[in-house]
Amino acid sequence: MDETEFWELVDATREAAEGDPEEQADLLVERLVQLDPDSVLDFARHFESRYNRAYRWDLWGAAWVLLDGAGDDVFDFFRCWLIGQGREVFEGAVHDPDSLADLVDEFDDEIDGDGEELGYSADEAYEQLTGVVAPDLGVPPAPPEPEGTPLDFENEAALSERYPKLWERFRG
Repeated sequence: MDETEFWELVDATREAAEGDPEEQADLLVERLVQLDPDSVLDFARHFESRYNRAYRWDLWGAAWVLLDGAGDDVFDFFRCWLIGQGREVFEGAVHDPDSLADLVDEFDDEIDGDGEELGYSADEAYEQLTGVVAPDLGVPPAPPEPEGTPLDFENEAALSERYPKLWERFRG
């Protein structure tokens, strides 16, 4: 599975789930079990690589503003959700986290921003296909600390200055 196929699968399941991340995760498992185990592992590698790539202070700050706070686990689930939004939203957010204000159409804080189940889709599909837990993917681990410059999430003035569009849309 190449990168284009990965994103096509993400997009197709998000659209079919009408943006509901839990439904998207279920649909993703359904689609992945139709593939061979090696393709499922390829999907998992693409997912894990992007998950690690999004481990950045500036994205964490954007998640903090968007979700009105985001600890470690919440940021982990946010990164899964971000991947589930598709290539355009993901790449846009990695390039400029404040652009999420423009990239995300509707945002329901009851369901959006939490893609925990998406992070397990490939593992679940692999286990259904093979009866065993997925092997190590061979993807380099995320760094111990997020990339970039740490932010003071408690400093609302700094957050509103760093993320003016997100602040205005979700906190204003």
